[in-house]
Amino acid sequence: MKKSPLQQAQQRFGKEDRVEAKAALVSAVKELAESGLWIDRLSPEKGLENVSNRKLLHLHEVLSTVKDKFSNRAGLIDAILVAEKRSKDAGFQSRLESFPTPRLWDHYRTLSS
Repeated sequence: MKKSPLQQAQQRFGKEDRVEAKAALVSAVKELAESGLWIDRLSPEKGLENVSNRKLLHLHEVLSTVKDKFSNRAGLIDAILVAEKRSKDAGFQSRLESFPTPRLWDHYRTLSS
């Protein structure tokens, strides 16, 4: 049987308490977000603490993968432009720059498969 998002967070970050596991997951996502992989569109009142564990786990996985493969969003955007053979298209590039990282990652995976 598949583990719940809380159980996955507890296992991944080695925390037994649900509050500690959530805090570790939020801090890990915030670390990745500060490394140039994130467009900050969060509500200042709510923040990442009120996002579900499932969404945080997905975001952590996507940001980690993009950081490992491309080191930042710009590298991912460049890879998309090359894959679509539109490297000189400034309008398309500016449109891609407005997309969030998970959407860019999905677009890249679609192109490369």
